[in-house]
Formats: sequence, C-alpha cells, structure tokens
Amino acid sequence: MPTVVNFVQPPSAAFSFQATLDGNAYTVSVPWNLYGQRYYVLVSTLSGTLVVALPRISGTTANPLNLVAGYFTNSTLWWNDQNQQFTVTP
Repeated sequence: MPTVVNFVQPPSAAFSFQATLDGNAYTVSVPWNLYGQRYYVLVSTLSGTLVVALPRISGTTANPLNLVAGYFTNSTLWWNDQNQQFTVTP
C-alpha cells in the first residue's frame, strides 16, 4: 500500500520524512538549493550516509516518475507537483 506524504516546507529547515525503501528505513530530506533555485531530494540511511541526491522532478498521477529507479529494486518514490505530495511504495 502506498504511503503519501504531504510536502510542508518548514520556515528554517529542510523538509524531511522517513520512508521504508526495499525493507529498510531511510531519511528523505528535501532542501532548497539557492544557487539552483529548486528543491533537491536526498535519500540517506538513518546513520546519515547519502544514498542518492537528485533534483525534485515531478510526475503525475497518470505518469509517475520514480525518483529512486536504479537505486532501489522494489520500492518507488515519486513527487506529484499538482498535489504537493510524495508517494512511497514499498
């Protein structure tokens, strides 16, 4: 069953949440990059080891774009710009 996470940007910190990807817990952080003028998605282990960093790219409900394709075998993580939500499937 998919987990939906609403994006709510805190005023002075990066938005973050925990997600289970391929059976393990990870921290997903979404900082704003001032130079690039966009959000990035950082997936790290709970101990802080960076697994993947990429720009937040939008998919749609009809055409989701898996942000972690190639990094995780079974799980997906996608961003829906229209709904301002992340969707995670185990």
